[in-house]
Amino acid sequence: MAARWDLREQPWIPVRFMDGATGRVGFRELFHRAHEIEDVELPVPPAASGLLRVLAAMTARVARVDGERLDDRELAEDIEDWLALRDRVLAQGRFDGKVVDAYFDDEVPCGRFDLFDAERPFLQDPRLRDECLDAKGNANPSGVNKLVFGRPTGVNGAVLFGHFTDGDPVPVPAAEATWHMIAQLYYGPSGQCTPRRITADKPGNGLAGPLRKSVSFHVWAEDLFTTLVLAVPGPNDQIDLDEADLCPWEEELPNPLAPPRPLTWPGRWLTGRARHAVLLEPSAGGTHVTDAYVTWSTHQPPSAAPDPHVILDMPKAGGAPFARAADQQRALWRDLDALLLKDDGQGQRPLCFEYLPAQRLTDLRVRAYGFDQDGQQRDHGWFEATTPAVLGWLEGVSDEGDAMALHIARCHQAAEQVGERLEYAAKLAWKLATDPPEDTSAKVTLDRKRPGPWARTAMGHYWPAAERVFWQLATPQQLDAPAYQPFVTAALESLDAAMGAARADLRGARARSRARAALHAVIPHSQRTVTQSSR
Repeated sequence: MAARWDLREQPWIPVRFMDGATGRVGFRELFHRAHEIEDVELPVPPAASGLLRVLAAMTARVARVDGERLDDRELAEDIEDWLALRDRVLAQGRFDGKVVDAYFDDEVPCGRFDLFDAERPFLQDPRLRDECLDAKGNANPSGVNKLVFGRPTGVNGAVLFGHFTDGDPVPVPAAEATWHMIAQLYYGPSGQCTPRRITADKPGNGLAGPLRKSVSFHVWAEDLFTTLVLAVPGPNDQIDLDEADLCPWEEELPNPLAPPRPLTWPGRWLTGRARHAVLLEPSAGGTHVTDAYVTWSTHQPPSAAPDPHVILDMPKAGGAPFARAADQQRALWRDLDALLLKDDGQGQRPLCFEYLPAQRLTDLRVRAYGFDQDGQQRDHGWFEATTPAVLGWLEGVSDEGDAMALHIARCHQAAEQVGERLEYAAKLAWKLATDPPEDTSAKVTLDRKRPGPWARTAMGHYWPAAERVFWQLATPQQLDAPAYQPFVTAALESLDAAMGAARADLRGARARSRARAALHAVIPHSQRTVTQSSR
């Protein structure tokens, strides 16, 4: 008998309930108890990011009031009608269990939620067993290590979590394999992959996943029910409202050689952008995954329509906007102004932040999932972060919100400018302390190849301190407070920490004085008080 692993019933999604208890649930229990769940706690942030899109698409199917569905395309033609329906859904406070069961049991074809179904395993392509073959016609899987992010593959793979080798692959529990499968579909690499033969050609290269190297932002409420309802993006003029909207588990397998199906609202927009095809091979008992195929699903150009959960940055040289890149060294607060402002001059806030209910904004936070990667094969690390309840300050909702959004932007601008000046000042101090010019009044030219160690140390000290300053300033009570001086104070302390004992000798003291003067100079004249450049 073939192995079965039903994602509707198997406990594979780690959650934390409102009472603080933790556990794992399947799809069915998650929707039945979404109002009792506080958080989803997948330990693999890129998998959590992809899963939330899957859950949002399912939410659009099961969120109903008096027979009207949140994914009703006719209703969505008038945004006010759609928002009124969403308000009625939110007012219910929970999903209707009978509707949830009808969707999972009757509305989706049998077997589509089985991880190891012979014909249509969930989010997988069973054709890969016949299309990924070696020169002798034998099955040519990619290996389970290729599936799991953080395991090395080949001779150049970096070990992020644990020690594994291609020669001795360790089977993966089915739950964890599902997490990594979802992560592959959204964040998978470009370039060389397992060859797949459909015609006489046998290409072995693919395109990057739709979210690769990006950071994803999600509105986060006090309970998962509200979080999921607000995760369903409003209709957008770049997304088709006429074509039938089907998610991968609801429709037939696509033709890999044909143009991609148009992005439709909201299901395919959230779940139909994959550039990879995956197939998992189960253990005899169906509890683990012992092997996997990971290859390309299409070579057609991706849709230009943006993902609804990313900040869109504008290229300086012009052209199409692109998703803001993830940087594991960059704290979430540094993107807060781009989340609150409709357009901060460089980027546009995520589309999912439009049309949020004004009466709930003061309770809403932002959850970010990032995967720091290059555009091809190299993965550096992932992260997850959550802000306090800041969405009451969205621009365009209220006068107070507009004022706070602009204040946040000013504080962020001050922090960034002071940070840039601190990096310069630390390099300047190193140059003056180790290789001072004969003419002390002459302009100092820094050597890019010899920046010295102080800049790196100072910046490592500054950004955590700047974050504390930022949140102290980010209150309505500090709306009119000057922003630069607190960040300069943090920068001066960071400079001293980097210089250490070098400040004590005469040369170091002179270098410190010049560097401190450079830091004070970044404060605008309108915000300057009587200060000393050295002390």
